[in-house]
Amino acid sequence: MQMIRWRTVVVTITTGVVVAVTSALGFWQLGRAEEKTSLQTLIDGRAQEEPWGNADVLQAQGPNEGLHRRVRLQGVWQHSATVLLDNRPMAGQAGFWVISPLRLQGSERVVLVNRGWVARDFLDRSRIPAFQTPTEPVHVQGRLSPPISVLYDFGAAASGPIRQNVTLADYADEMGLNFLPITVVQTDPSGDGLSREWPVITAKVHTHYGYAAQWFSLSALCAGLYLWFQWIAPRRKRNSHGT
Repeated sequence: MQMIRWRTVVVTITTGVVVAVTSALGFWQLGRAEEKTSLQTLIDGRAQEEPWGNADVLQAQGPNEGLHRRVRLQGVWQHSATVLLDNRPMAGQAGFWVISPLRLQGSERVVLVNRGWVARDFLDRSRIPAFQTPTEPVHVQGRLSPPISVLYDFGAAASGPIRQNVTLADYADEMGLNFLPITVVQTDPSGDGLSREWPVITAKVHTHYGYAAQWFSLSALCAGLYLWFQWIAPRRKRNSHGT
């Protein structure tokens, strides 16, 4: 009898912990969904606002200022500072992101621009694919984006035209350029040989609702099994023996 009581206590405590944890995870996912809903509202709103020009981006004070807002910039590509980031696939194909600084017209400040994607030469990984970088002033359309993602680098950081990662601070020191603290993803078609089929920006709110439903379902399942095996089934068994 004492063993049965202890087992009941252990099962009750364990079930309570599982139900509490899974419920907390469900509510956490609902909180994330609310955050993502706010983010999606921001993204949709910024897409409808007037694009920023040179004067606007020159006022930027941080990497998240004006995030996802459209821009229309005028300037000159700093051709010698262009780098290609390896292991950046697009549409399931291996290739490079082409990163170039754009010196804004009428200023010494430059903006880091992810110009687009180009396929890798599978026969020679060190060969730089063909694409055009105009030397004359250009008009660039794009959007302000988060800093370029950093991938794990198995070796020492490369310093050539093809590399795994680039960070704004190190890039500025290496190239001796006066970068603004923002990043632009170019979106306009310009016939330079680069692909700009960027994925649609979405906060994926429904994913969090799905995870929340799974956690709440698991919580309800644990609670239901506990009630059945600890209360309903034993009572039915006693009633059947009593009759």
